[in-house]
Amino acid sequence: MSRFWSPVVGTLSPYVPGEQPKLQNLVKLNTNEHPYGPSPKVLEAIRAACDDTLKLYPDPSSDRLRQAVATAVGVAPASVFVGNGSDEVLAHAFLALLKHERPLRFPDITYSFYPVYCGLYGIDYETLPLTDDFRIDVEDYLPGRHGQAGAIIFPNPNAPTGRALTLAEIERVLAGNPDCVVVVDEAYVDFGAESAIALTARYDNLLVIQTLSKSRSLAGLRVGFAVGSPALIDGLERVKNSFNSYPVDRLASAGAVAALEDVEYFERTRQAVIQTRVRMTAGLEALGFEVLPSSANFVFARHASRDAAALAAGLRERSIIVRHFRLPRIDQFLRITVGTDEQCELLLKALAELV
Repeated sequence: MSRFWSPVVGTLSPYVPGEQPKLQNLVKLNTNEHPYGPSPKVLEAIRAACDDTLKLYPDPSSDRLRQAVATAVGVAPASVFVGNGSDEVLAHAFLALLKHERPLRFPDITYSFYPVYCGLYGIDYETLPLTDDFRIDVEDYLPGRHGQAGAIIFPNPNAPTGRALTLAEIERVLAGNPDCVVVVDEAYVDFGAESAIALTARYDNLLVIQTLSKSRSLAGLRVGFAVGSPALIDGLERVKNSFNSYPVDRLASAGAVAALEDVEYFERTRQAVIQTRVRMTAGLEALGFEVLPSSANFVFARHASRDAAALAAGLRERSIIVRHFRLPRIDQFLRITVGTDEQCELLLKALAELV
């Protein structure tokens, strides 16, 4: 702690990202990165963008990228906002749309960056418990049970559980809260859930946020986007242009456009992850694990008789790392990223030795 800190700094509890160890021959299944690299067309586009134009600032409006997103998801460019990863887009949404007199609501077990943003921006919030089987209870997000919220945010699929709401359930939340913003964080939606983007045409209180880090293998490039009514997008733009007018650099924009345009590669690799997830789930269950239904590129699993921390430590000794959360209700679960078939076989073999 420094005497020169602003008062808010000492009150913050920063987000702790997944470990990025620098070990050789590591089976890394802890941060939900895509097991396959980006499209070759992405690498070509980035190489082509490495020219003399790097001396110039990028387009502050990212018009070409916004058009590519709009084309990919079927909306107008005016309904699209882009930023430096979905975390930055989320940060702008918290400040622009989620800070009100009434508290923001989100699940008690969810993306752990949400309370961090609340602390940073001084946002009052309430957490609503997941059900005993770790589902989001839609009734909790309707005014009849807890009164009117200031705003609502939840991931779909949820993280770290992997469970997803249906589009009909999301629409119930939207229809029941016409006077507050609902943000649906769809970082993992491409691995088995239904996107709520289509609902933005009917609900002006809906903002959907996605990332290119997961299903398009671009975690290292940092590109995310939001889709919503032009009025919501304008709010995000006002915050962005009060913070950083150039969040998406030229190389990131070129790579992101190529990733969005290479639909064949996207479909092939995401389906490969889904198929591996099915096989990995079956293998875990055969070893005595309970695995929550997952619509993401990870599974959330606990063993009937083996301690999760001990299992995580045993895997690490075998150069396999997974995510273990030392938190109430989920401290006996492991979140395991779906890797390649070969990585998952190594995982299952190691777990067979441990259990």
